[in-house]
Amino acid sequence: MAKIEMKTPLVEMDGDEMTRIIWKMIKDELICPFVGLKTEYYDLGLENRDATDDQVTIDSAEATKRLGVAVKCATITPNAARVEEYGLKQMWKSPNGTIRAILDGTVFRAPIVVAGIDPYVRTWTKPITLARHAYGDVYKNAELRIPGAGKVELVYTPADGGNEQRVLVHEYDGAGVAQGMHNLDASIEGFARASLSYALDTRQDIWFATKDTISKTYDHRFKDIFQEVYENEYKAAFEEAGIEYFYTLIDDAVARVMRSEGGFIWACKNYDGDVMSDMVSSAFGSLAMMTSVLVSPHGYWEYEAAHGTVQRHYYKHLKGQETSTNSVATIFAWSGALRKRGELDGTPDLVAFANKLEQATVATIEAGEMTGDLVAITSHPAPKKLNTQEFIQAVAKRLAE
Repeated sequence: MAKIEMKTPLVEMDGDEMTRIIWKMIKDELICPFVGLKTEYYDLGLENRDATDDQVTIDSAEATKRLGVAVKCATITPNAARVEEYGLKQMWKSPNGTIRAILDGTVFRAPIVVAGIDPYVRTWTKPITLARHAYGDVYKNAELRIPGAGKVELVYTPADGGNEQRVLVHEYDGAGVAQGMHNLDASIEGFARASLSYALDTRQDIWFATKDTISKTYDHRFKDIFQEVYENEYKAAFEEAGIEYFYTLIDDAVARVMRSEGGFIWACKNYDGDVMSDMVSSAFGSLAMMTSVLVSPHGYWEYEAAHGTVQRHYYKHLKGQETSTNSVATIFAWSGALRKRGELDGTPDLVAFANKLEQATVATIEAGEMTGDLVAITSHPAPKKLNTQEFIQAVAKRLAE
């Protein structure tokens, strides 16, 4: 069978631990036999990030700006234990945070709905899509360990030499910690436009939530900008489409989501979106059953799985023990990137292949062939548990039909 040719390469960002193992299996079994794959490869494994002083992460983001479409494997964000385990030079920042800061944009995450995998929340009959702001907040923070008594202030020094502004954060009478966060009006506006445009394109209601009653300047700015962009640019189109923009407090939104039937977009600030997307994906069945794409207002797309590196399975793999790791979200990261590449390059065969890859993956699960995490929750009458490689091979078999 002739392979489907690509016109333009993808940016390929390799990653860590068990997802790195799965990454190679997917390429070998599901992509390369069918597609003349062209990628610009960047190794974002923790050892290489450390060896390059994290320059490889920056380079991969800049390549995405140049080529337009990237696909990313899950990566480790090191904590103190990881620094010791890997002998790192320092506790490198989240690669996702670094990439998102360079690309800007909004991360859209949605559950992969499969017959026989029923949501834990019985009222959820439709998917809930998370729109996560992908810039700033805690992911680009500055932190201090406070050794003893003293004060911490926020200081703004105007570039034009105007009057300095100071705000007391806290007067310490002993040791503690402090952090500063920031955001940009331009980025928040891009977040609002991306979220509202996605809602309009998909004809879904959209909710936005912050904690403006407590954060009366920072969070309130998000609320005001969203409302301004909606009123000035989207209100008439929303009314014509019969969809709604709805604002509420983040804690009220959580309560409402749990009682809803789904079928809407939930726009969240960076940290809220990080946490809530994991909650939604897990409640829909599995963390490995969630798509994730960063959509930049500048015309860049970065596809990835919404979950981490599956550390526990990786340690089993290193011991030669069998694993049954769910690769669905990583498969869908590849299919999403290939589809977008095909759309941008005008190669319909590549788009059709991406669709077929997703259909083969879903069909495999619906036929009862699935990994252990899904076997534990499926309503399928006779599920068959497959190990990591067996599941990918089962998808490959259907793909070749």
